[in-house]
Amino acid sequence: MTRKSLEKNIMTKITKLEVEKIAKLARIHITEQEKEKYATELSSVLGYVEKLNELDTDKIKETSQVTGLVNVYRKDEANDEWKTDKDVSNNTEKLLANAPDVKDDYIKVKKILD
Repeated sequence: MTRKSLEKNIMTKITKLEVEKIAKLARIHITEQEKEKYATELSSVLGYVEKLNELDTDKIKETSQVTGLVNVYRKDEANDEWKTDKDVSNNTEKLLANAPDVKDDYIKVKKILD
């Protein structure tokens, strides 16, 4: 049997128990009414996907995107443009001069962990 003929024989039905399991994994609380509703809706979505699987796509080229756009970002390259002085200690002083609070050549920040 081919994959397509196997897929035709499968009628996907999501059960209420499967919806409960998905909700538990997602750590969300849903009511009994919602379980029934989502079981029906998810089954409907999977049924639609099964219909799409019936289409013959063997002669159709794969497409990753259709807009024709290309990456417009520049390459990320390291440089020393930020340095204002060849002497590293002068650059450090200039950097620390912009910091709101400094201690021993380090920028002080508020504690975030106890």
